[in-house]
Amino acid sequence: MSQENKQIIEKVNAAFANNDVDGFLALCTDDLVWRMVGEKDFKGKAAVKEFMGSGPSEAPQFTVENIIAEGDTVAAFGDMTMKGKDGTPEAYSYCDVYKIRGDKVAELISYVVRTAASSAAA
Repeated sequence: MSQENKQIIEKVNAAFANNDVDGFLALCTDDLVWRMVGEKDFKGKAAVKEFMGSGPSEAPQFTVENIIAEGDTVAAFGDMTMKGKDGTPEAYSYCDVYKIRGDKVAELISYVVRTAASSAAA
């Protein structure tokens, strides 16, 4: 089960890398909850699609350092660079924790921290 869940998250990360909102949502339950720690929660595919559509049109550049799976929980972490509102690249480290129901993502908790490299450039 854990290996199959890791493969689902590999597909999720591929969708994120390609800025493929619909591809990501196809891998999720209709009642998906995406919690951005320190920000807000998005409940349901429509809310998530609106949130993802409001971001930069260019996909973030990211590396996945590791994916760890145990039962129905999968964690993926690494680094990413996204363009800020002014178009300047900003560096972050992230950890996404997923809950899988069946063969779909039912919950995503994202921990995203701006790194010192981007703070020094600002």
